[in-house]
Order: sequence, then C-alpha cells, then structure tokens
Amino acid sequence: MKVHARFVTSASKPSEFPAPNLPEIAVVGRSNVGKSSLINALTGQDGLARTSRTPGRTRLVNWFEVNGKFHLVDLPGYGYAEVSREMRESWRPLIESYLADRKTLAGVLLLIDVRRGSQDEELDFVPWLEAKEIPIVVALTKSDKLAKNKRMLEVAKAKKALGLKRDPFAVSAQDGEGFDPLWRALAALVDKKK
Repeated sequence: MKVHARFVTSASKPSEFPAPNLPEIAVVGRSNVGKSSLINALTGQDGLARTSRTPGRTRLVNWFEVNGKFHLVDLPGYGYAEVSREMRESWRPLIESYLADRKTLAGVLLLIDVRRGSQDEELDFVPWLEAKEIPIVVALTKSDKLAKNKRMLEVAKAKKALGLKRDPFAVSAQDGEGFDPLWRALAALVDKKK
C-alpha cells in the first residue's frame, strides 16, 4: 500500500485537540511496545513519530494524517516508563477523555509486545473499550524476536486471554511482517466510520 503521512499536531489537553474532521485510529500500548517505530514503519517514513531509546517519551497526543483519509493518533504509553507515577496518572484523564469523547474515533490499535503477552492493563483495557463499543484491533509487536511457531502460540494465547473474536496480528517494524493484513483491518475500521 502506498502511504503518504504527515504530522498534524500535538495536544496536552482536550482543548488543544484538532477539529474532528477525519476518522481516527488511536494507537495505544505500553511505553516500551514500539508504538513510534511501528507508526514509522507502517507509513514508511522514518522520523515521522519520534522514537527514543528511553521508553515513555510520548507525553502528548500526536496526530498523523494518512493519505488525506484518516489520522493515526499516538497516545502516551502506559506501564513501564521512566517517569513518575504522578506524571503517568496525569495522562489518564487525557487518554480517557480522548477515547470516551472523540466523535471521529474509528477504533483502537492496541499494541502488545509478543514476548511479554497480555498484562493487567490490557486485560482491563479491552473490556473497557468493548463496554464503550469502541472497535479494537490488536497487534503483537516485535514478532521478529520470536521463532514462527512461538509467534503463533503467542497469537493464540493473546486471543484467548483478551477474549478476542479474531486473531491478533503478529507484526514487526523491523521486517514489515503482518503489515498488509493489519492495514486491511485498519482500513475496514476507517470505512465503517465514514
């Protein structure tokens, strides 16, 4: 898929969110799951989303326009981040406000490190999204770090643990594994929102 993406804006509070004019897919995951790397690899644009060796650097909500048709919205990571608990807690209202109130939200792309599996945050988050009737696509990142047979085992475990109707996607920002089916799933969310 040919992708043209551009950075739109960042926001630290709901009053700074851009006008809701295109469908949006929120990208959510733990601080060390590789959200920025995945956004860069998906769009084929190194440096679009800023990456860091220190997890937890994304402290704002960041909008990226894709092909003039929808936005990928990078939310601050949760869990392991080398910032204070108070700072992480201060992000919660921002994230929950966005997810609960954004009228153009087409769905959530939840990223989970394939080597770590579903943890308490994901086990709580998926039912919260379902209760709010927010569509969800789950991708297991860093799939290149596991042998193929172990990847499939982790896919099955995540599907069962999270109570998903379909398999999560095993994806790798390093080699592009799983990107085509992931793009199709995201495009389907965007199409439903139009």
